[in-house]
Amino acid sequence: MAEIHNPNQSGGGGQDSRTLLIFAIVFVALYFGMRSFGPKKPVETRQSTTSSSSPAPAPTAPAAAPSSAQPAAAPSTAPSTAPGKKTARRSKAAPPTPAIAAAKESTTVVENDLYRITFSNRGGQAVSWILKSFKDDAAVKPLDLVNKPAAEKFGYPLSLWTNDPAVREKLNQALYVPSATGTLEAPGSLTFTYSDGGLTVKKIYTFSTSYVMHAKVTATEDGKPLSVQLAWPAGFGDQETPADYSQSRTNIMQSGKAADQAAKKVTDGGVQEGPFDWAGASDLYFGAIFLPDAPAHTTVVSFKNSLSIPHDSKPVTVLGAAVGSQDGGVKSRLFVGPKKISVLSSVHATAQGGAETGPSIEPVLNFGFWGFIAKPLFLLLLWVHDHVVANWGWAILFLTLVITMAMLPTRIKMMRSSLKMQRIQPEMTAIKEKYKKYKTSDPRRADMNKEIFDLQKREGVNMFGGCLPMLIQYPLLYGFYKMLEIVIELRQAHWYWLHNLAAPDPLHILPLFFIVTMFLVQYLTPSPGMDPTQQKMMAFTMPLFFGFMTWNLGSGLTLYWAFSNVINIAQQAVMNRTSMGRQMREIAAKRAAKKAGHRLGKRSSVRAQRGNTEVGERR
Repeated sequence: MAEIHNPNQSGGGGQDSRTLLIFAIVFVALYFGMRSFGPKKPVETRQSTTSSSSPAPAPTAPAAAPSSAQPAAAPSTAPSTAPGKKTARRSKAAPPTPAIAAAKESTTVVENDLYRITFSNRGGQAVSWILKSFKDDAAVKPLDLVNKPAAEKFGYPLSLWTNDPAVREKLNQALYVPSATGTLEAPGSLTFTYSDGGLTVKKIYTFSTSYVMHAKVTATEDGKPLSVQLAWPAGFGDQETPADYSQSRTNIMQSGKAADQAAKKVTDGGVQEGPFDWAGASDLYFGAIFLPDAPAHTTVVSFKNSLSIPHDSKPVTVLGAAVGSQDGGVKSRLFVGPKKISVLSSVHATAQGGAETGPSIEPVLNFGFWGFIAKPLFLLLLWVHDHVVANWGWAILFLTLVITMAMLPTRIKMMRSSLKMQRIQPEMTAIKEKYKKYKTSDPRRADMNKEIFDLQKREGVNMFGGCLPMLIQYPLLYGFYKMLEIVIELRQAHWYWLHNLAAPDPLHILPLFFIVTMFLVQYLTPSPGMDPTQQKMMAFTMPLFFGFMTWNLGSGLTLYWAFSNVINIAQQAVMNRTSMGRQMREIAAKRAAKKAGHRLGKRSSVRAQRGNTEVGERR
């Protein structure tokens, strides 16, 4: 934070000694009077406004080729470019240091087997962060995690954030002197240095062979520490559609408890004091997570900005985060990479002793409320992919077969329960007819419920027996849905005509196949307790309704659902040939014939009544 200078400090002479003495006495009296009646400890206030909290505009694209001759740190006694009076006061408060600035823009590329980062010496920021193992949405080029449209407006990765917009802009627009240009192979380090005589900044980046790098930033103003935060301010490069931006989150972990916030809960420029094990931002598949060296003294700033994107009239929300120290400066590791469970679980926060043995950043991959189902399902799917069949489409089909076969006992139990219920249905109907004359509020209605309960108990019927399979199947289905929605392994995974199992089927073959198979499931499954007309209606409406749902679902989930229908069709065809299946169909046929006869008789009586009425009218 910029130093606050005494506004009463004068810059020159022009007064006699008596005037100066009186002025000094009055000043001392006022000073000690304010200390006596004011607060004992000054309270630091932080301002957070939407207009000034966002990082300053980032640099334009760097020069295409790095400078062949690196400019040296040029000593200079030139004053700061800040307004004149403030510059004069600052020069008296501390002697100027030599100015250090580059003569022109240059770039430095750092790469290992996983990434290739392009730094610009304008601001010492990353203008490109390519992950070599992942493609862009078009599956043509390697994925650049820098969101170019957002970064140009709100700031590039590894920009600096301060409360003072003028200082912030200066820090991110200055031409730093890099320790190297061209290409560096990781592991290694890269340093950026800048000074205007009063404002001095040094950024030291250290790179390893993993997705994790280390950043150390020191900043001073007039020789005093300046509070700065290192930022990832403007989303990710895989965000192109409103749906992509809607998956943005800010992520934190405090005292071993992880939490994330969607855009509607994020405050732009909101400042939070530590301790933080880690903090950062992420979208559906990728994240930028800071792991501070001193979690107890960490400050986190969140960013929230609006961005207009092509082919959409409504602006999207861009999230970001910055991390620094309450004592000023930054010492933190930074993970930038995929939200892959094997990768995230290997990155740990810094523990109190300084070792990297704290909690891992695995919770950044949030499976949600049904995580206790979704996560084991994914681990099982991962095992199938690694040990049975090395294709995600076939792995989904194999796991679907295993799960559906495991559910077969509950399906058989549901049929048995339904069969028992239909056997006692006439007796239950007689009991209901017996008490039909009583109102629902009549106490004798309780006797009806008791008789029905005693009948079911005597016949060994559990009224909830038919619900048990659904109570298992639907959480399992939702867990599968949640798992297939968020895991990066399905992103751009191929299976026959499907080039991305995380995206909807572009030809809509799977949704149409799902509608047909669900219709066959409805048709083959006997429902003795349902009116035949209602059964026919459900046989058509249910497949159409769920088919509409699968139209825009990820093809991996639709593949699971459609193949489970195929297995259910085979199971039901076999079960219909058993004695239990034949009994259910016989009961269903008898009930249908009885209801048809009842309707026919009712229509006959209506026609007879009409005939009698017509005869009476003629007479």
